[in-house]
This record gives sequence, C-alpha cells and structure tokens, in this order.
Amino acid sequence: MAIKPLSSTISAGKYKGKKILLPSLESTRSTKAILKGSLFDSLQYDIVDELFVEVFGGSGSMGLEALSRGAKHAYFIEKDKAAFQTLKSNCKAIDEEHTTPLEGDSFILFPTLLGKLTCKAYFYFDPPFSIREGMEDVYENVMGLIASIPREMAHWIVIEHMSTLVLPEAIGSYTLTKRKKFGNSSLSFYM
Repeated sequence: MAIKPLSSTISAGKYKGKKILLPSLESTRSTKAILKGSLFDSLQYDIVDELFVEVFGGSGSMGLEALSRGAKHAYFIEKDKAAFQTLKSNCKAIDEEHTTPLEGDSFILFPTLLGKLTCKAYFYFDPPFSIREGMEDVYENVMGLIASIPREMAHWIVIEHMSTLVLPEAIGSYTLTKRKKFGNSSLSFYM
C-alpha cells in the first residue's frame, strides 16, 4: 500500500481549497489551521499588495495563504533539503510568479534577503521549537534577526513559538502588541 503524502489546504482567498503538500514531520512542524486562521483574521486586508516573508519556510503554507489573500509576493527560506523540495513544488503549483523560495540557513540568508527588499514587509518567524536537538538557542538567534530589521522595513513581525516560552516585551525597536495561545503553540505580534 502506497503512503499518501501529508497535505493541507489554503483556507481562503483566490487559491482557497488548493492543496499544499507537507514535508516529513521529522524535518518540520506544520502550523495548525486554527492558528493560521487567527493570524490572517488579525492581518485581514492589511496584507493586500504587500510583501510576506516566511523566514522558516517549511511547506510555505503561511506565505501561500498570504498570497491567496492578496499579498503581492511571498519569500521563503528553508534549510532542510527535502522540505525545500516540497516548498518549491508548492510554490510552482500555487503561484510560481509571485513566490521566491530560497534554500539555506535562515540565519545566514535572512540578512541578504532583507537587504534586497525595496519596501515594507510582514515577517513571519516559525523556527523549530527549542526542544529539538541542536535548537536550544534558536529563539535567542531569532530575536537577533528581528532586532536587525530596520523599523521602516516592517509592518508587523509575528513569531510562532512554544506556549511555555514567554517572549520579551520588546525586541530591538519592536514592541509586543499581543499574544495568542493555541494549545502548545502561541503567536506573538510585534510592531
């Protein structure tokens, strides 16, 4: 019996119902539908004609959802080779023209990508949870990336993280504006 690949679907917008393949659960952790819905309910129409950057790309589900809801372009960075192949396949199947998947380490590629952006963006950080082996300092490193984003380049910065982790009230020049909890995962919004 063949193993059916894991998938999710885009929940709203022009690509509603389109399938997104998910990489192996060993390499990435997919975002819950309720969490994704809540994020885009918060952003609503603000992302129309804006850039969306998914810093830890995985399947690309958040950036592709943003495109479906009117974002003009989505950028993704993904280190895991198998996950990157899935991400590329999803971008090609949904909207190849308005997506840029980048293969490599987010901590190395993000500053270069940031330097190439010509307008403000929405930044979504969903790093591997720090309970994974080798990821003990991932949140400190993410906070360093966030602190490096010039104020004039970010509309909002959203971090998906373990609910047990309490992020600081400020990261660089950004202030925590709200936090939403969804079981083991939470979203923290910075402006």
